[in-house]
Amino acid sequence: MSTLVQPAPQKLETPSLPQGDSCLVVIFGGTGDLTRRKLMPALYDLACAGCTTRNFQVLGVGRTKLNDEEFRERLHEGAANSKDARDFTEEGWQEFAQRLHYLIGDANQREFYPQLKKKIEEMQKSGASRNVLFYVSVPASLAPPIVEGLGEAGLARNSEGWTRIILEKPFGRDLKSAQELNEIVSRVFEEPSVYRIDHYLGKETVQNIMMFRFGNSIFEPVWNRNYVEYVEITASETLGVEGRAAFYEETGALRDMVANHLLQCLTLTAMEPPVAFDADTVRTQKVQVLRAIHAMSKEEVAKYTVRGQYGPGKIDGKPVPGYRQEPDVNPSSRTETFVAVEFHVNNWRWAGVPFYVRAGKRLAQPLTEVAVHFKRTPQALFSRTPGDVHHNVIALRIQPNEGITASFNAKQPGQQMRSIRVDMDFSYKQAFGAQTPAAYETLLLDAMRGDATLFTRRDEVEAEWRIITPIEEAWSELPAPQFPNYAAGSEGPDEANRLIEYDRQRWRSLVP
Repeated sequence: MSTLVQPAPQKLETPSLPQGDSCLVVIFGGTGDLTRRKLMPALYDLACAGCTTRNFQVLGVGRTKLNDEEFRERLHEGAANSKDARDFTEEGWQEFAQRLHYLIGDANQREFYPQLKKKIEEMQKSGASRNVLFYVSVPASLAPPIVEGLGEAGLARNSEGWTRIILEKPFGRDLKSAQELNEIVSRVFEEPSVYRIDHYLGKETVQNIMMFRFGNSIFEPVWNRNYVEYVEITASETLGVEGRAAFYEETGALRDMVANHLLQCLTLTAMEPPVAFDADTVRTQKVQVLRAIHAMSKEEVAKYTVRGQYGPGKIDGKPVPGYRQEPDVNPSSRTETFVAVEFHVNNWRWAGVPFYVRAGKRLAQPLTEVAVHFKRTPQALFSRTPGDVHHNVIALRIQPNEGITASFNAKQPGQQMRSIRVDMDFSYKQAFGAQTPAAYETLLLDAMRGDATLFTRRDEVEAEWRIITPIEEAWSELPAPQFPNYAAGSEGPDEANRLIEYDRQRWRSLVP
């Protein structure tokens, strides 16, 4: 039973966006999937919304042999078919495409960087901005030679403007590689110029976690161990690897989702109120949460983590192959496509409260949410058994139906004093109707403006890996599960249910 919550009457329009600084954006991995599907639609939208200046230009870098026109045509399809590109028109694209340029080169070779420097100087002499934003849209293992090459060519310093660099996740693949990459980056770039991107932080509803917590006095007083029984964070996908088998075989669900996206959601849910909404203050509070989560021993990993891999099944009534049958996947792969972990934040606010985190591919429905389960009332005054009194739950839905649901008990109609669970539901789309910027749009604009609040800091990245690396290391020593251990279209492996039932709880259902 549910009712819709509407905002106070007011006229809401599509949010206006500020203008970014003038800049030349150089994208390493210019012909890659991320550039085509996400970066270019975001840059197109920013240009159409008036967020870029007249001397805004984009230079794609890649090994594929293309000229400027072929590069533009290659990106045209991605922008035209993207749900993130609002109000796409052919006329608008043709105007925007004139800003796109391409340079053939191998970014792993040092001799490429003098060519890159020469190309940038030529573009600047022709009117491109003196400010340069480098976007490293390549796997983490390929980032060090790019950063070092930029430094050796003198492209990391800029006497006539600013130079910034955006690094894609995952930032390293374990604590050691993340520390090594951070050392390389810190030798070349100053920390305020480094933007480590996690696109989840650009989502409007992820940012709304802070507004919900710290902008409403009725919730913050009960947001602690005295009233909260457990917190559940879910990232469920119906998609498989979708042509990204090489990346996924190297990464897996733990590194791909938990090491960044879901730990970020956890920190925003558990952090203390910042004294100001600026980059250093917010990120410092998030780091404090990560430091309060201790690194697990091998025995704790065996007890508090579950991994899974999907087998054949059905999605939306249509048969789909198992992970091992996907193109370019090792037929005996041990890569996990599902992970569930029980974390504990050992500080004053959250001591004793478990944070259950799960992420998986080919599950029953797409859903990303943070669900805060409050303790039951101490006495079942209105029910025959304590089980009749339901938990109060606040669910913050990040996607696909962005919004907030509050569940509470109400009296059932009739003579007896019996309770029934009811939901109050707030939907972003139904309440506001305004179309919000896509995550990459928000983050690219922030980088252009020099606002690092929604990016991760060096110590934050290392604190995340300090938690994740011991799990990966323990998994390599523990007996491997019998993969596949869940069917595509299901709610995941049965072992995940036993993990949360250890504390007599249950996962929120993924069945539509």
